Amino acid sequence: MSILVSTGLVESVVRYCCLCMVVFYNLVTFAMQENIEQWYAIKFFVKLNKSATETFASLTEAYGDATLSRTMFFKWYKTYKEGRENVEDDPRSVKIISSTNDQNVEVVRALMATDCRLSVRMIAEETGLDRNAVHRILTDHLHMRTICA
Repeated sequence: MSILVSTGLVESVVRYCCLCMVVFYNLVTFAMQENIEQWYAIKFFVKLNKSATETFASLTEAYGDATLSRTMFFKWYKTYKEGRENVEDDPRSVKIISSTNDQNVEVVRALMATDCRLSVRMIAEETGLDRNAVHRILTDHLHMRTICA
């Protein structure tokens, strides 16, 4: 590790990762701004009583490959036609589902107590949890390093 630190390789990798994150954030922000622009345009065409076909053709002419998909376009066209005034996207509720809760930890612990030769895959099949969750439970919660060696 001291070789990596002394050569500055770690610093370069960290700088590169930060740069990638900034570029990704900017791309997502730009895409959202372009979508919002198109939502305003759709709302404008609806107020002018233009047909959906005319509106989609105009958007395609203006935005080219960056135009909303037909499905998304018709979803937004319909909502504005039905009287929607808000151009911003609706907020979404975020539900965090954690499969590493106490109950699942106890189930995995009980399985390992009955047969310590079980693999991560076998435990996942038995419990219905995904393999990553089982691995996380075994390593983080039950502090096991070697499983079915």
